[in-house]
Amino acid sequence: MTVGIIDYGVGNLGSVFRALELLDFKAKILKNPADLPNVSKVILPGVGNFTDCKKLLDNSGWSDALQSYVLEGGLPMLGICIGMHLLADYGSEGSSEDQRTPGLGFISGSVESLRKLGCNERVPHMGWNSVAPQIESSLFVNIPKDTDFYFVHSYAFVPKADDHAQAFTTHGINIVAALKKDNIFGTQFHPEKSSRAGLMVLSNFLDSSQC
Repeated sequence: MTVGIIDYGVGNLGSVFRALELLDFKAKILKNPADLPNVSKVILPGVGNFTDCKKLLDNSGWSDALQSYVLEGGLPMLGICIGMHLLADYGSEGSSEDQRTPGLGFISGSVESLRKLGCNERVPHMGWNSVAPQIESSLFVNIPKDTDFYFVHSYAFVPKADDHAQAFTTHGINIVAALKKDNIFGTQFHPEKSSRAGLMVLSNFLDSSQC
């Protein structure tokens, strides 16, 4: 099985690639949407802001390709941090309140600032926080409840459907830490930076027939 890591001009590709190497999975950095048919699963990383990242996806042809292969074709995908945010219908980061940026629309919901959601703790939320799966999740197989993962973010995904939220963390407010809808997954935390537990999440995504 070959795992594709989408390169659309933002960072964290190297750390995701090295994590997959540690797990002995064959990983390939995808620079062209035409490479999607050659992989079995795909990872969408992301750092920066929602609006800038979505423009990069649109301008490089990735948005249309992911619509075709992931949403319509069933290719399993994992979005990490901003990569998870981009799965939403729209996001407020990097845009005005009355002109929100459309996302990929793969999982219904929006991306809102932690401050707007009522967080009075330090923002950005940065560091290790415990994660509690709310339902039996293929991403968290063999991972104890309240295991710590590494977070860096100022915005959070608010899904329309409660059953799309796989796990939560707490930073002044409850924050969705992982999402799933059909073949599409997302983590707010960075599994590639979350030590052994993060590697287990990646392994679960890559190994499971449910992913």
